Amino acid sequence: MSDVIKLKYIDLFCGLGAFHTAFSQCSSLTKKYECVYACDIDKNARNLYNENFNIKPDGDINNIDIDKIPNFDILCAGFPCQPFSIAGKGDGFKDKHKGNLFFKILEIIDKHSPAIVFLENVKNLHSIHKGETFKVIIKNLKERKYHISYKIIDSRYYGSPQ
Repeated sequence: MSDVIKLKYIDLFCGLGAFHTAFSQCSSLTKKYECVYACDIDKNARNLYNENFNIKPDGDINNIDIDKIPNFDILCAGFPCQPFSIAGKGDGFKDKHKGNLFFKILEIIDKHSPAIVFLENVKNLHSIHKGETFKVIIKNLKERKYHISYKIIDSRYYGSPQ
C-alpha cells in the first residue's frame, strides 16, 4: 500500500465552506486534504464554519498577518462578487472595499507561493469592463508562473443554488 498524499489548503472568504466541503468529499485512502487556515469578514459565516468544520476563521482579510498563515499547498478564494456581478454596481476593481480584494490574494500568493490557486467568482467577472478586469487577473497569475484554466459553469447542473 502506498503512502497517503497530504495536501494543505487555505480557505479565503470561506463563507459557509463550499471549498471545505468539496475537499472533504475528494479525500480518499490515498489523498487527504487538510484546511489549515480560513477567513471571512462575516461573523455569522465564521461561527457556522467553526461549528461545521471545527476551524475558527479569522475575520477581515485586510487585517490578517500574512506571515502568520500556516504553510499550505493550495489557495482557495471565493472573493466577493458584488463589484463584478450584473446585479451589482459594476465598479469592479474600482470598488475599494470589495473590488480590490483580488490584490490581497496576490499578496498572499507572493508570500507563500502555493502550488495551486482556485479562484471562484460570478460569470460576469469574465466580461465586466469589456473583459479588461479578467485580463488583469489572468496577467497577474501568469506573471507568477501559474497555468491558467477557467470555466464558466451553471450551478444548477451541480446541485447548488448559486
